[in-house]
Amino acid sequence: MADYFRLYPIGMIRQQESTATIEVFEEYKEGLRGLDQYSHLHIMAWFHENDTEERRKTLLVHPRGDQRNPLTGVFATRSPVRPNLIALYTSRIRSISGNIIHVDPIDAFDGTPVVDMKPYLSRKDSIPEARGPDWSKT
Repeated sequence: MADYFRLYPIGMIRQQESTATIEVFEEYKEGLRGLDQYSHLHIMAWFHENDTEERRKTLLVHPRGDQRNPLTGVFATRSPVRPNLIALYTSRIRSISGNIIHVDPIDAFDGTPVVDMKPYLSRKDSIPEARGPDWSKT
């Protein structure tokens, strides 16, 4: 198995004040066909501004950067500092205009590369009996 993978951005997150859009590159625009039938979208992006060799070695963090939370493994958190800097967002689709997807605001920097998107499927993505530690409930 190769010891690396290549990810190719399919677009960029654009943030301007209280608006967010996903600008899908022209060569991937056709992949948006049918997306307007969904209300929500999973967005996978690359935490490009955190990408350093040292940060990729981080395996333990205090969730949410709060020292009152227990030291926890990065795979049990949503920390942006981790071995592979993949971000996962779920946002409501407001509208789609050509290759631009208007979404509810997300916590990402302007220019963040998008590596994939998938529609939110309520029958698969909602897990009513899901559980987690107390710090994750607030």
